[in-house]
Amino acid sequence: MMLNAYITDKLQKTLRTSIDNKEIAGANMMIIKDGEEIFYHEDGYADIEAGLPIAQDSIFRLYSMTKPITATAVMMLLERGKIDLFDPVSQYIPGFRSQLLEKNGQLIPPGREANIHDLMNMTSGLVYGGEDMAGRHTDALFRELNDRLHSDTPMSTLEFANRLGEGPLTFEPGSNWNYGTSADVLGAIIETVSGMRYGEFLWKEIFEPLGMRDTGFWLTEEQQERLVKVYQSDSKGDLQPYTDSHLGVMHRMDREPAFESGGAGLASTIVDAAKFTTMLMNEGSLDNTRLLNPKTVQKLVSPGLTDWQQKGLDGWHTLAGHSYGSQMRILTDPGKAGLIGSVGEYGWDGWLGAYFTNSPVDRLTFLFMVQRRDAGTLPITRKLRNIVFSCL
Repeated sequence: MMLNAYITDKLQKTLRTSIDNKEIAGANMMIIKDGEEIFYHEDGYADIEAGLPIAQDSIFRLYSMTKPITATAVMMLLERGKIDLFDPVSQYIPGFRSQLLEKNGQLIPPGREANIHDLMNMTSGLVYGGEDMAGRHTDALFRELNDRLHSDTPMSTLEFANRLGEGPLTFEPGSNWNYGTSADVLGAIIETVSGMRYGEFLWKEIFEPLGMRDTGFWLTEEQQERLVKVYQSDSKGDLQPYTDSHLGVMHRMDREPAFESGGAGLASTIVDAAKFTTMLMNEGSLDNTRLLNPKTVQKLVSPGLTDWQQKGLDGWHTLAGHSYGSQMRILTDPGKAGLIGSVGEYGWDGWLGAYFTNSPVDRLTFLFMVQRRDAGTLPITRKLRNIVFSCL
């Protein structure tokens, strides 16, 4: 099946309008049906100032689209009997041993320790920041991480995780849902269990076997030339370059970082991302390479929240109709969702707009890469996928 001319024209014009309106600098998108690429399109700029267009091999910073890769790595260890989901985090990260919880302004021990299952589902009580003690501790830790980024003593993946554990939790593990730093701790656990740097584990176990040559925590000189520039809107609505190392991820990605962020640190191309999403869609294999068994992938892409945990996610209004599990959104009620989709569709996006969704019912994958600060899932992302899903 190829998309008909009417649909491809609509996709191209809708994307062009978004670029003309300066919502984004550029993008590439790919649609895969039944394991075959049926549409690819690129438009706009990787670098506006240099007049450099986006290409199929343009490299994007994934930010939170790193998370499902981290969850996959955890499931690989699970399948090998190396970990149990109910292992306490403190078994691998000593900083979590005397974990405390903030309650009515007091610090008390939680009823139970946070475990790997909590980290996978964001029910650990770890946050990205905020006004409470846990939020302030995390904010301060990220500031220190960034301050030391280019020093002689940069913070490592394990130090970051240990220091997170020394701070308070925002709620009792398992009692609620909150988006936070759980995946960074998972990366550190994988380091402890495997005895390898997290980036080394990913290369050996996922990227090299799948042929994802342009994916990693840092880039060679040749790859840096293909790394897109990041943009943000100024007060006039124009796009201006943004160059901060957000969440401790080195902006230039020009050297191996001490901190390999399991929640935000990877860069990749749309072609490499498609290899990963196709592996999941094929229930764990790509070509002749099997990373996971089908039953494990079914667990990976299933909703993981209880009714009471779901209340935490329900406050995220653009995720109405979704549950969450293994670092991904999972569509459970298409009628409630603010987009067209099918039950069981899963995926995630990144802070700069990298986005993927797999719909097993439709045998369809939609991939979209942009480079816009605070993007997540943009209106243009939903518009494009609505065009695609409406015509199935």
